[in-house]
Amino acid sequence: MSDFASGTPSAAWVEIHSENFFAAGGPRIAQLEQVREHYAISCHGVGLSIGSAQGVDADHLSTLRTLVDRFEPGLVSEHLSFSVVDDIYVNDLLPVPYTEEALVTVAQNVDQTQERLGQQILVENPSSYLTFVDSVLTEWDFLTALSQRTGCGLLLDVNNIYVSAENNGFDTTAYLDGIPGDAVGEIHLAGHSLEGDGEDRLLIDTHGDNVADPVWSLYQLALEKLGPRPTLIEWDTDIPDLEVLLGEAETAQRHIDSVSSSEGSSRVA
Repeated sequence: MSDFASGTPSAAWVEIHSENFFAAGGPRIAQLEQVREHYAISCHGVGLSIGSAQGVDADHLSTLRTLVDRFEPGLVSEHLSFSVVDDIYVNDLLPVPYTEEALVTVAQNVDQTQERLGQQILVENPSSYLTFVDSVLTEWDFLTALSQRTGCGLLLDVNNIYVSAENNGFDTTAYLDGIPGDAVGEIHLAGHSLEGDGEDRLLIDTHGDNVADPVWSLYQLALEKLGPRPTLIEWDTDIPDLEVLLGEAETAQRHIDSVSSSEGSSRVA
């Protein structure tokens, strides 16, 4: 998986958090330019707040367009969440209720984003730790309707599906069955942690550990239903040695290869 002699590990592509590279120049931009010489880029946003009732920030969107134009990422994605309330940025990915009113708001924001960027974006399913009493749609029905209304794609985070299902008691198979496979443009995998026990048991999406065995099983099921998809291993905290990360990527590649003979190939980052 890697060529340590040249210092460039073998990977099909790498994903960045878009907002980390909003500066016009400086060391981060210089570093990303070097990375771009060896790898394709995917831009994954964490601050556009497409679930915000006050709409997306025009300056944020304009800066994202500059980044996209400069580095020409193969994929651009955002979270199904909001992070701005009354012009105050809360630095978190807050959940939206799954209502028709919220669907209209998110669809308008996605339409605005895609029009400004001049390309499709992928919207990622969140990890959730509660449900809104006002929700009338399942998460998968909400995402399906959003894709149908806007033409956006979906970034399917398999760890988030597992975490949310364990926390909120829905069926992961029903989730995968309800997602339009042709809309899924990317898959994320990550580790999670367990907090508490009994009625206080809660899974937390940490991006700080190996992918758990039940998440690998759910990933295999997703690939069997959807076919191969570009897959990213997210590991943002307590980052281990490179060999550990490459080992996780190799495991994901083996899962992809198991369904690739009749479906075509895909690669892991």
